[in-house]
Amino acid sequence: TVGVGALDVVVVSLSSLTIFLVPLIALLISHDAIVGEMERGTMLLLLSYPVARWQVLLGKFLGHFAILCIATLLGYGAAAVALLAMGTVATAGSWAAFGALIGSSALLGAVFIALGYLVSALVRDRGTAAGAAIGLWLLLVLIYDMALLGLLVLDQGRSIGGSALDALLLLNPADVYRLFNLTGFDNVSMFSGMAGLSASAALSPPLLLAVLLAWVLVPLAAAAAAFTRREL
Repeated sequence: TVGVGALDVVVVSLSSLTIFLVPLIALLISHDAIVGEMERGTMLLLLSYPVARWQVLLGKFLGHFAILCIATLLGYGAAAVALLAMGTVATAGSWAAFGALIGSSALLGAVFIALGYLVSALVRDRGTAAGAAIGLWLLLVLIYDMALLGLLVLDQGRSIGGSALDALLLLNPADVYRLFNLTGFDNVSMFSGMAGLSASAALSPPLLLAVLLAWVLVPLAAAAAAFTRREL
């Protein structure tokens, strides 16, 4: 039988919290990575060294990603220590779900760091970059799901089938993250009320992870291309 333990409840709660906090933090640390240094004049100095622009961008990305990973490990590690200190007993499956939560949270942060770089490579000043970053956060974290829910209510199943809904969910990295953590493990999916979706082969955990990785690579490549073509 599959039961729900305290750790499963923590995974569901932290998944919901992470969707709001990690993307916002990632965008705040990345939105001015390029345009900010251009305004300060430090980008010219940086590019005076024998490095390609894409190497500069990749180095910045790895640095920001490392910072976010450390913060994620410290935050979730503290939660794990608190659970152990309280004598919480959890199954191997529950700990696996918790480990997957930590890894996917770092990957979600990488997605929004890459999106922040893309914004920073396209705009001309830090103020515009900050506004675009906040707008992007609002769109992907709040507005997208509300708009999708309204669309489904209006459609009432007439033209949007299961495959179309899956595709719409995959277009939002926050939804991909949510689906991975709330449907990838039996205990967690039972508590979250998404046990039905967990059986869907079309939205399997490997596919969801692959989509999240694509959400990192595509914006990062686009940011590198835009930065390479940009005049200093």
